[in-house]
Amino acid sequence: MPPLIIEAALNGATPKARNPNVPVSPGEITAQALAAMKAGAAIVHTHIERMDMTGDAAADRYMEGFAPVLAQRPDAILWGTVATGPDVEARFGHYRGLARAGVRMGAFDPGSVNLGTHGPDGLPGASVLYATTYRDIAWLANLHDQEKLAPAIAIYEPGWLRTTLAYHRAGKLPAGAFVKLYFGGRYNFLDGKRSDVTFGLPPTEKALDAYLELLEGSDLPWAVAAIGDCVVETGLAKLAIERGGHVRVGLEDWGGERQPNNLDLIAEVVDLANAAGRPIATPTQAAALLKLPR
Repeated sequence: MPPLIIEAALNGATPKARNPNVPVSPGEITAQALAAMKAGAAIVHTHIERMDMTGDAAADRYMEGFAPVLAQRPDAILWGTVATGPDVEARFGHYRGLARAGVRMGAFDPGSVNLGTHGPDGLPGASVLYATTYRDIAWLANLHDQEKLAPAIAIYEPGWLRTTLAYHRAGKLPAGAFVKLYFGGRYNFLDGKRSDVTFGLPPTEKALDAYLELLEGSDLPWAVAAIGDCVVETGLAKLAIERGGHVRVGLEDWGGERQPNNLDLIAEVVDLANAAGRPIATPTQAAALLKLPR
């Protein structure tokens, strides 16, 4: 099997009020990104404090945390998240500045999904529509091609994977694609509370089998992620390691009653890999495995 790629999602929408270990400031992000790579992460993903910051302002804010990482680790594979805004340019346009500053991956969201919290009646409460139309997806593919950004592909729902595979079969999926299979866990990742309001497939072996059936005949590298849960406790990490997949872990995704830190979560995945006899990929090895365009 290839070396195991561990992606560390360090913060996301997780506030310090929920877990004081989450990095927020650029200095905290720099320190934890470097520590995460030393602990075994080949890829590091982060957010900035404000998702409504767009364009050059967003790119500049990301680089406050990323530039010191790249100065110490030129091999680092970093990527930031999408912004909020009225159109696809506002949401994803900052990836141009990030690419030109040395960032090697960008978000590629091939679909739309409802995300909500758990209301007092057990039904969805506050909600957002996380939307990327087919036209937007085509725009994103062009952006990643033009800037030589590898697409970090989130799969919230099975239809998202089918769209990704359509691009792949047509030869239109940008180089360096990494498919992350997102399973909706027991805790709502928007507020951290136990919830039945979630998305996609549950974090089970049968659900993983369904995704792997769709991936049959494809050479796309894939990873598992438990959003609003623990990728180790659910058994998904062990299954992925055994089946040749990879693992995403971190406080962005975490859901549960304890308050771990990012290095704890990475160490748990490393322990599983060691027990299975599977080596951990360095950033350089991950770049080769994913065939990153630069």
